[in-house]
Amino acid sequence: MTTRYGRRVALAILQGTIGVGLAGIVLALSGSPLGGAQATPPPTARPAEWEQRSRTFEQTGLSEPFKGITADGNVVPNLYASRSTGVSTAPVVTAAKAFLAALSEPQRTKTLFAVDDPEWRKWMNQHFYVRQGVGFDEMSEAQRQAAFGLMKASLSAKGLTLTRDIMRLNHTLGELNNNDFVQYGEWFYWMTVMGTPSATEPWGWQLDGHHVIINYYVQGDQVVMTPNFVGSEPVTATSGKYAGTSVLQDEQNRGLAFMNSLDAAARAKATVAPTKSGNNNRTEAFKDNVVLGYQGVKASELPAAAQSALADLIGLYVGIMDDGHAKVKMAEVKQHLAETYFSWAGAATPDAVFYYRIHSPVILIEFDHQTPIAIRLPDGSRGPTRQHIHAVVRTPNGNDYGKDLLRQHLLAHKH
Repeated sequence: MTTRYGRRVALAILQGTIGVGLAGIVLALSGSPLGGAQATPPPTARPAEWEQRSRTFEQTGLSEPFKGITADGNVVPNLYASRSTGVSTAPVVTAAKAFLAALSEPQRTKTLFAVDDPEWRKWMNQHFYVRQGVGFDEMSEAQRQAAFGLMKASLSAKGLTLTRDIMRLNHTLGELNNNDFVQYGEWFYWMTVMGTPSATEPWGWQLDGHHVIINYYVQGDQVVMTPNFVGSEPVTATSGKYAGTSVLQDEQNRGLAFMNSLDAAARAKATVAPTKSGNNNRTEAFKDNVVLGYQGVKASELPAAAQSALADLIGLYVGIMDDGHAKVKMAEVKQHLAETYFSWAGAATPDAVFYYRIHSPVILIEFDHQTPIAIRLPDGSRGPTRQHIHAVVRTPNGNDYGKDLLRQHLLAHKH
């Protein structure tokens, strides 16, 4: 069986990144220097390992039917209504059709899934995951532009820039690991489309790859864009092809500024751990049914100015989606703002590493400074670093992937 890993080896050889005679030696060594990662197994062993690890994650993560993230194990009912938002999705439908039309028939066949296919839940931040769909690494330039056209129609300018910069920083990660463009690279991202792009019937699309995952569900003129995962290691490129590229600094700095804007009593209540030594995110890949209780300080306990600042912080994450639907989502967030909790782990000094969570019945945001994986810190530390960030956005109580809206649609329209 030909795997994506095998295609990456072949591509690297063709591009001259790895010489044919030295391919095995380079691959065997590429995982250890500079990166601090585990040594890379021989090429003959790696495809089977990646396949097995991927299937294990899927078997475990999908063993339960989808329920959604809850605070106590029970889904809060009637939070999401199937309705008109007044914000057109026509540009997204048009762009999706153009993307599919740009693909060859074999590519299109492996890219299309049913609207309720488990493919929605098969996403993974880690680079080894064997993904479905069509990869940017196998697209022509025209096909890539069509894929970016779909992203442009679906995301805000900020969201498109963030997505592209994360992809570019994955190339930087390859540079920092002895030009290992077999494991890391700008084009190791995959697209799938669930359902048929339509103005009336539910459908959606997914981008899946290392450090960026977008799930974009469309139903009429409604959109749900979660789970959404963004991150990078490094978060700033100081050298190489994309030197100067930097991501997630606003989310970091404004989160810290918000924490420090709280009065002493609110800061104390928000702080669930005064130090941070590991990774804190709870709702990453294959964690669709996590029970995550509310913690920290409740927005209703904060003054109006702090509540407004909290809404602005949430807006940084919601603002990744197109402007019209971001406004719709923020209106929903503000309806539940009084029920929103803010919690913090770690110090709150200018250079601190930390984790914060924003959690309400209708949105969950996690921001986390992570431990190094592929880049060794200069001092040899293995603790969390500002050069490795993960952030994830979820729609709790059953509406990740638009699942609750789809349920309502299927009840109303017998298929």
